[in-house]
Amino acid sequence: METEASTVEATEPGVVAEEATSAGDALGVELAASKAYAEKLYADLQYARADIENVRKRAIKIADDRLSSARRQLLAKFLPVLDNLQRAVSFGENADLRGGVAATLKAFEQLLASEGLTAVETVGKPFDPHVAEAVSTRETSEHDDDVVLDELQQGYRIGEELVRPALVVVAKRIEGAEATAQSE
Repeated sequence: METEASTVEATEPGVVAEEATSAGDALGVELAASKAYAEKLYADLQYARADIENVRKRAIKIADDRLSSARRQLLAKFLPVLDNLQRAVSFGENADLRGGVAATLKAFEQLLASEGLTAVETVGKPFDPHVAEAVSTRETSEHDDDVVLDELQQGYRIGEELVRPALVVVAKRIEGAEATAQSE
């Protein structure tokens, strides 16, 4: 009987060791699967965070663009008033009235400048269709082709954005003047 007991005792540790090894393998596989799942969830979390940040940035840009557009539209509505004040100053016959309108014009120009509105300089420069509209041409022997001679309506911009293009008269060189200039 002792031999039977020692045989049972001898086989039991092997069975237990075999069961432990298979249980350890199962736990190792389960642990690896859990780690892989956790890594996938962490990667998904990182993507979600990046998406949220992109949405936030896009929302800020859209809000800024809308604000800039609304500001530009509002200031554009003031430009006819500015034009009329400038005309009133240049055509005013009464000195007191002219002085009052000039003071109003100056204050109005300062207000618009404080909002970032600046005049587009075009007279004497080559015609630029990005900032001006040619409404007329004038023949001249004094200027080259496509030089802005006169400004009928001032153009304005806010920063780099054009609010209103200038309406200009552009030079058209007289052909006889070209031949004379070339022979000299």
